[in-house]
Amino acid sequence: MGAAEKNFRTPLKTARGLGSSKQGLHHWIFQRVTAVALVFLASWFLIFVVGLVGADYVTATAAVARPCNAIALIAFLIAALWHAQLGVQVVLEDYVHAPLLAVLSQLAVRFVCVLAALAGIFAVVLIALGRV
Repeated sequence: MGAAEKNFRTPLKTARGLGSSKQGLHHWIFQRVTAVALVFLASWFLIFVVGLVGADYVTATAAVARPCNAIALIAFLIAALWHAQLGVQVVLEDYVHAPLLAVLSQLAVRFVCVLAALAGIFAVVLIALGRV
């Protein structure tokens, strides 16, 4: 009876309970928000870096230490690494099908992005406080 019952299951019955995790829209919105933020922050960053071409160490650290620049650099780091993590997450979800490898790769990507963000923020804060 169990095998015969499976033959009469509709695709909806098979899929029920296996639906979305209700994170798709949230993920999509944050991907777009970080992309829009990066349009402005990356433009600012490019202008900032080009303005420092040929500058010595003291001039460069003084430019980073200005409060507006330090805040913009931290915002750029957060937006860029968050956007990168979201993008790589989608790629991994699409192409990594082994459950353990999928979980481990997602954790590794998130760990690397958080570690890079913390290191970058720490560096900017040290420069802004004049400790470097």
